[in-house]
Amino acid sequence: MSRKAPVSEAPTDIDITEIMARIPHRIPFLLVDRCEAFVPSQSIVGVKCVTVNEPFFAGHFPDYPVMPGVLIVEAMAQTSAVLMSKSLDIDPAGKAIFFMSLDNCRFRAPVRPGMVLRLAVEVTLTRRDIYKFKGRALVDDKVAAEAEWAAMVVDTK
Repeated sequence: MSRKAPVSEAPTDIDITEIMARIPHRIPFLLVDRCEAFVPSQSIVGVKCVTVNEPFFAGHFPDYPVMPGVLIVEAMAQTSAVLMSKSLDIDPAGKAIFFMSLDNCRFRAPVRPGMVLRLAVEVTLTRRDIYKFKGRALVDDKVAAEAEWAAMVVDTK
């Protein structure tokens, strides 16, 4: 009796090169280093390695550096844009993904230099080119921030 080897699934990791091909953000505003666990039109986990060299730490705050909450939310949004772009196979040359709304945003713990931020994002609703999401920013399985938001695909040409 022979057994078939399990069918290997497509890779679910997305490296920085593909992220930069899919979304227009660039350093110093690119806030996702890589993505993991990509499930088309369902979920993704972004990873941001927070270093002391981040430009925002110079002013927020010099004696006790903390990543601004709005940038944590932006990192979640960028992660969702990667999910949308890859799921819809968007040509970034003529399209952009824009934030539409932000709801139920909560900040639970500070994010400091040396921490690894895991941005767990799930799709809650899809309607044509509009996606709704919920996400959590985690450090060592502790929630640093959480939110719900919507984004849409927009023609840029």
